[in-house]
Amino acid sequence: MSWPEGGKGGAVNPWLGPHWEEREMAASVDALVIRHATASDAAAIARIYNQAIEERIATFETEPRTPEERRRWLESHGPRHPVLVAQVAGQVAGWASIGPYRPRSCYDGVGEFSIYVDAAWRGRGVGRRLLTALIETAERLGYWKLVSRVFDFNVASRALCRSCGFREVGTYEKHGRLDGRWIDCVIVERLIPENIR
Repeated sequence: MSWPEGGKGGAVNPWLGPHWEEREMAASVDALVIRHATASDAAAIARIYNQAIEERIATFETEPRTPEERRRWLESHGPRHPVLVAQVAGQVAGWASIGPYRPRSCYDGVGEFSIYVDAAWRGRGVGRRLLTALIETAERLGYWKLVSRVFDFNVASRALCRSCGFREVGTYEKHGRLDGRWIDCVIVERLIPENIR
């Protein structure tokens, strides 16, 4: 069946009307579920992380990850260092994690976080809901601060962090090299006042 030009794949479904895909995606985001990752999510987590590796906008990593490597990575995250996934219609649309900041006990309440959203779901509110859930999880686990580093040119990630209450506290200049180019990283942090006594 062919449809008139103009919508998904250059066609508009006459039974659904114009912009049906956008409405469908918005409805899907409303049904988004945040949950703890399981071993069965390893392939999706690897796929999303590999998008970021290929795009060169969010990580210094350059080697693609495999589902098996991500499965081992998930196994290394105990209850204190959760990995969350955002699921829409049975598909993983993003993931976020908390890892240890430093090994010294004085930093037990500081978590280093990462967040990655599937390219198809960026700009639709998935990242904000996922990061908000991660902050709430960190609060329940007794963290008093979350920190991370963001490439200075990664405008979308910096805006996401600001929208979730993170502040930029400085810049690591020439923090690492990626494909032979020096990258500056902006340091972000968010205090969790409920756990500061």
